[in-house]
Amino acid sequence: MIYFDYAATTPTDPRVVKKMTPYFSELYGNPSSLYRLGRQAKKAIEDSRAVVASFLNCADDEVFFTFGGTESINMAILGLAKKIGRGKIITSKVEHHAVLHACQELEKRGFEVEYLPVDSDGLIDLTELERTIDEKTFLVSIMYANNEVGSIEPIAKIAKIVKKHRLLRSKNHKNSLPLFLHTDACQATGYLDTDVEKLGVDLLSFNGSKIYGPKGVGVLYKRSNVEIEPIIFGGGQERGLRSGTENVPGIVGLSEAVKLIDKADAKKQSKLRDYFISELLKIEGTNLNGPKKNRLPNNINVSFEAIEGESLMLYLDKAGICCSTGSACTSALLEPSHVITALGHSKERAHGSIRFTIGRKTAKKEIDEALRAIKKSVLFLRKISAIK
Repeated sequence: MIYFDYAATTPTDPRVVKKMTPYFSELYGNPSSLYRLGRQAKKAIEDSRAVVASFLNCADDEVFFTFGGTESINMAILGLAKKIGRGKIITSKVEHHAVLHACQELEKRGFEVEYLPVDSDGLIDLTELERTIDEKTFLVSIMYANNEVGSIEPIAKIAKIVKKHRLLRSKNHKNSLPLFLHTDACQATGYLDTDVEKLGVDLLSFNGSKIYGPKGVGVLYKRSNVEIEPIIFGGGQERGLRSGTENVPGIVGLSEAVKLIDKADAKKQSKLRDYFISELLKIEGTNLNGPKKNRLPNNINVSFEAIEGESLMLYLDKAGICCSTGSACTSALLEPSHVITALGHSKERAHGSIRFTIGRKTAKKEIDEALRAIKKSVLFLRKISAIK
């Protein structure tokens, strides 16, 4: 098997598994228990929190553990909206569904949501963002790096715009709404700088399964001056914001995965990415989706003319190659990728899109083997395709 779907999930690093193992069957106490077994579990959580806080360059009490990236995003958006109670959110048309669906839910509740368009590289227009912020806006949520086409948003510049409006608002309107910036950093973490002070964000979400940690665990960074309401109720864990017995093995695993992040991986993968893209574009009728530069080091997204992406993905699966497509097949409904169409491309191009994402263990010989299978499959599918 050749794995090219690291953006969907990464394999858990064996060193992470080793750290997690004792917390399944030896140090298995409930962190809320007062006896020693419980205290040991609680200490493991707080030690992990300190690791993540150091990684993000924030205070320990600004780190909250969740079930994953989706919950972290929902906590930020729905929790803040619940606290504020009214107003407008600004986001983009190419966000992950965790953001888009949370915003759509808030629209049903009477909130206003502005979905900013993007250019052909998947980037928002900063001038348009500044123009869209008004006195009703309480949250801007823009993803750090896109999960489908790998485009990287200038979050630090966006933060400066938000801060500028926040200062103007505080001077001119004493009773005005607060204004905060959230970013979905699930794809960015491990590749890009997530120092929250440098980025200037108020809320940031990421998860373990994208950084060679376990599934089922995530992080919400919340700046200390940001007040949100809980969206899950129960025992009041995570300082009252995220009830439910903590996933101790997962939290320990996530913190270990954070420790193992190596910036050298990005440099190595960038070279393999560029080689992969250049070879794919030699196949006639192949188009790159997203930016040529300013792209995640591991992301390759292309569209092949006159074939369906799903068909190619299934043929590659038979050849032992794992990749993904932006299109979603649910029941008899085939929907093109909302990201590819937001870039200004046709539904046909979106349906023909395929995403390959590489990782730590990817070797050039695997890419070469995959290229041979891709070329063979594309030629065959075009011969039998009804799409012309």
